[in-house]
This record gives sequence, structure tokens and C-alpha cells, in this order.
Amino acid sequence: MSANDALHIAVLAGDGIGPEVMAPALEVLRKVEASAGLKFRFTGAAAGAHHYLETGKSMPDSTLRLCEEADAILLGACGLPSVRYPDNTEIMPQVELRFQFDLYAGVRPARLIPGVPSPVVGADRRGIDLVVIRESTEGLFASMGKGVVTHDEARETLLITRKTSERLFEFSFRLAERRKARGRPGALTCVDKANVFKAFAFFREMFDEAASRHPEVKTDRLYVDACSALLVKRPWDFDVMVMENMFGDILSDMTAGLIGGMGMAPSADIGDRYAVFQPCHGTAPDIMGQGKANPTAMILSAAMMLDWLADKHGLETAAEAGERIERAVDKAYAEGIKPMEFGGGNGTADIAKAVLAEL
Repeated sequence: MSANDALHIAVLAGDGIGPEVMAPALEVLRKVEASAGLKFRFTGAAAGAHHYLETGKSMPDSTLRLCEEADAILLGACGLPSVRYPDNTEIMPQVELRFQFDLYAGVRPARLIPGVPSPVVGADRRGIDLVVIRESTEGLFASMGKGVVTHDEARETLLITRKTSERLFEFSFRLAERRKARGRPGALTCVDKANVFKAFAFFREMFDEAASRHPEVKTDRLYVDACSALLVKRPWDFDVMVMENMFGDILSDMTAGLIGGMGMAPSADIGDRYAVFQPCHGTAPDIMGQGKANPTAMILSAAMMLDWLADKHGLETAAEAGERIERAVDKAYAEGIKPMEFGGGNGTADIAKAVLAEL
């Protein structure tokens, strides 16, 4: 693809505060567009709980077609606790997209930004800069909608396959290598429960096979319980971690808590051809429409999108634009921006204005 072509971005703003955090992210992308020599074409589409209430579907077929045709997908936040399928599960287009487009690598960075409080003593001095890579299509989530419930018991089935695990590990080693090239340790930890479950022993065996193909990457193996304890004591010891879907779901929320909360945590779900970028937080209907939502995670997710597009299309200017956005966020916080979840008085508009000013 030529740098002169417009990058087509599918925009699924979603429910609750989703549209409120999406708007600043699009403003930020427009701000870097001209200076980076990029062009964006944004196309909005319906998805989420409100669409389900209106039509009985979480997404129309037109949204899926748009996502298939777009260069990347930006998603705000989808679902509302009060809106559920007949089996009492929530409306989750973000999860459905993972299965639809085989987005097997869930990338959840956790980086402590200057001026943001962490509950871990010493984090402000030592820093936190790690990535959780969560397999996003298998594990326990492969049983979603397929579990069996009787009067006396309920069963869900965990699934780990060689095809998906091998792709996941290759992705993880490549990411560790890229981080090493950018000055990080470039170390990769496999997190599992291989001492108890055959499925996780199988998972670790494939990790070891991948490690033999990437001898330049330092590797480690940890059981998920031990990893959890170390994360809240010494998170600065970690660089990249790869794990099964449910473990990743839990640990990525925990690592977000180490860097100030879900409002600070971006994410991506990446496959071989497609990728979705979204904040880790939910729709927060309790603050919807009040101007309190923190758009930082959404803005940083847009920066992740630029880095992925740069790698996919060879657009170095897109990677540089993503780094500019990250630096602008850092400067805005270092100069005193304080979101309401930290006890500050800065809402959506203030945070967006501060980041745009730094750009």
C-alpha cells in the first residue's frame, strides 16, 4: 500500500462512554494526519447493546462487511449490564469479532505514565512497562455459548490447539524482538498451570519449541498463581508475558490496576490479516453523558493501531505518529492532568484538550 493512499478505519463507537472516548481519539488521529503524511478515512458502524435492543443482533451484517474491508478497526466499548442475551450473558461484539476474524493475539500493554499513581510501592521510581499477550480465541472462552448446564452441574471446556498456540508464540517472540530493538529487555515469560493440567503442559511444550527457534530472546516460565504474586510485588521485572485466554483476561485487568486503572489501559486483538483496537475499560453507564470518562486508553489504542499499520504496510511515518501520540499523553500527565478516577477534576474534554495541545 502507498503512503498516499487513505487508510480506511472502521469506527465502532459502541455503547455507554464508548462514543465519548472515541471522539477525542479521532481528533488526535486527525491532528497527526497531515504532519505524518498520512490520510485517514473513518467510517462509523453500529455495534453493541443498543443495536441489539433495536434489531435483536449485536452487529448488522453491514458492520462485519465494513470491518472485513477496512485497514483496521477502532472500537469504543460495547455492552450494557442491563442488556443480555436470553442465556443471561452480556452483548459482547468485541468478543464476537475475535472469533469472526481469528484475532488470536490479545495485546494488553501496561505502562506507567509520569504523574499517574500506582498502588505498588516504588513503581514511580522503577517504572512499569510490560505487555500481556492473551490468546483470544481459545482457552476457556472457546466454550462461550456452548457450556452445558443441568440441575446438578455445569461444565465448560477449555481448548488449546497446536495451530493457534504456535501462531501465538511466534507473534509473542516477534513482539519481544521488536521491543528489544526499541530498548526494552526483550524477554518473554510463558504463564500457565502446567503443573496441574495436561492442556497447559501441552501449551508450555509448544512454547519451548518456539523458544528454540528464537534463542536471542530471554525466556522464563511461571505458574499463573506465582506470576500474580510477583506482578504486585515487582512488576518492573516483567517485559512480555504470553498466556491462555482466561488467565490473560484476569492478569491484564490486574496489570491495568498497576498503572492507574482501566482508563489508562489500551489494547489490541490481532490476527494474521485483521486487528481491532480498543480500550480495556467497559461502557461505564454510571458516568455516561457526564463528561467524566477518561479517553486516555482509547487514545493510546489509536496509537497502537498506527504502530500495527506501520508494521503491516511498511509505513514508518505511521509508527512515528504513534510514538508522538504516546509522548503527548506522557507530557499532558506530567504537566498535571488528573482524571476524575484519581480524585482529580479533569474530565473527557480537559484530557483531550491537553493531549491535542502537546501534539
